Amino acid sequence: MQMISEKGLHLGRRDLLRFMGAGGVAVSAALIGPKMAGAAPSPVSAKGARIVIVGAGAAGLSMASRLVQRLDGAAITIIDSRKAHYYQPGFTLVAGGIKPKDYPVSTTAEYMPRHVTWLEEAVAEIDPDGNKVVTASGKQVPYDFLVVAAGLHLDYASIEGMDVARIGQDGLGSIYAGPEAAFATWGAMSQFADTGGVGLFLRPNTEMKCAGAPLKYTFITDDHLRRRDNRSKAEIIYAANNKVLFSVPIVSEKVRMLFRDRDVKVRYDHIQTGIDLGRKVATFATPSGPAEIKYDFINVVPPMRAPAAVRNSPLRWQDGPWASDGWMEVDKATLRHKRYPNVFGVGDIAGVPKGKTAASVKWMVPVAVDHLVASLTGGQTTSSYNGYTSCPLITQLGRAMLVEFDYDNNLVPSFPGVIAPLEELWITWVMKTMALKPTYLTMLRGQA
Repeated sequence: MQMISEKGLHLGRRDLLRFMGAGGVAVSAALIGPKMAGAAPSPVSAKGARIVIVGAGAAGLSMASRLVQRLDGAAITIIDSRKAHYYQPGFTLVAGGIKPKDYPVSTTAEYMPRHVTWLEEAVAEIDPDGNKVVTASGKQVPYDFLVVAAGLHLDYASIEGMDVARIGQDGLGSIYAGPEAAFATWGAMSQFADTGGVGLFLRPNTEMKCAGAPLKYTFITDDHLRRRDNRSKAEIIYAANNKVLFSVPIVSEKVRMLFRDRDVKVRYDHIQTGIDLGRKVATFATPSGPAEIKYDFINVVPPMRAPAAVRNSPLRWQDGPWASDGWMEVDKATLRHKRYPNVFGVGDIAGVPKGKTAASVKWMVPVAVDHLVASLTGGQTTSSYNGYTSCPLITQLGRAMLVEFDYDNNLVPSFPGVIAPLEELWITWVMKTMALKPTYLTMLRGQA
C-alpha cells in the first residue's frame, strides 16, 4: 500500500503558483471572508453573564472564539472531554490515500481561546428548565445562555454484526470512526484496488455529516482501480437509501450520469441493517423485503443521531422529521431554540434541513453569535442563516466539483467566473486538498 505519489497528485510550489494564477487568490479570500471595513466593533459589556458551550468541536470552538471577541466580561465555559481535535473533512482524504494518517489530527487545547474556561468532562444531562448542564462526574454548571454544539453520535451498534475494531480487515472499511479507521480503510480499499472484486458503497437512512462523502469515496475507489488497470476486474455497487443519490435534484442527476458513465451500479431504496463480516455479506431493508449483497470491499456509513445528552433532553424536536433521531429543535434561520430562547444550537446537532458540514458551521456561527449578543444586550439583529452548505465532491483523483446549495436546494456558487458548479475541475481539487484546511483552522479562531 502506497500513498499517491508526488509525481501523481501531490502539489508543489509550481502547482500552487498555477492555483493562485487561476483564481486561487479570489477563492482563498472568499473562503476566509472579507475583512470588515474600518476597525472591528468594540466588545460590548457582558459582565457577569454566564455562557456555557456544550462541545469543543468545530462549532463550539468557533462560537467561543467569536464570543470572546464580541463580549467584555462574560464568563464563557466550554464543556467537552475530548483532548484530540479532528479535521473531519480530512478523513476521506486519508481513506483515499491522498493524505497521511496524521493529517486530520491536532489538539483541542491549541484552539481554545484565552479567557475561556475549559471543563474537560463529558456532558451527562442538559436541563434547560433549570438553566444548567450536568457533567459525567455530577458537577452542575449553571448558565444564562447555552450554546449546544455537541456534534452527533455514530450509531454503529444499530448495524447488526458490525465491529468497529475490525475496520481494515477482510475488506471492511468505514471512514467516520476516526483517523485510525480512515487509514485502515485506505489499506483495505488499496488491497481491493489491487485485486478487484465487488466494491459496495452506501449511505444511512438518517441525517449525516457531509452527504457527499459516500459518493466521493465511491469515485475515489473507481479511479484507483482504473489507475491500476483493474477496473475491468471490479464491480462497483452504490446502495442508495432512497430513490435519489443526493438531496439536491440537479446534483443527484449529475452524479447519476457520472455513475452511468463509470459503470457504477445503483441499488435504490436499500438501507443497511446488518453485516456478516465472516461471509462478507451486507443485509439491507428494501421495499420488497430483506436483501443481501456480497462484497469484497465495503465502506460502511453508520446511522447518525443526536448524542444521548440532547436526545434524552427537552431540547430535542418533539415531532416532525428530526424527532426520531433526537436532533435539537431550533429555528432554521436564527438557530435559536424554539421553546428555550436562551439556548442556541449550531453545527451537526441542529435539527435543520441542511447544514451538517464544516462549511455550514462557518455561516451558522456568526448568525448565532449575533442573536445571542443582541439578546444579552437588549439589541436587535436581522442575521439569518439560509442553509448554506458546501461539498467539494471529488469525482476522480485530481478533479472535483464544488457543490454549494441552500435550504431551497438552490445552487449558490461562491466564485462565478472562476469555479463553475457541477464541473469536474482541477482548481476545486486544489481547494479540497490544500486550501480548505487552513480556512477551517482560521474559522476555529474566529477569523473566518
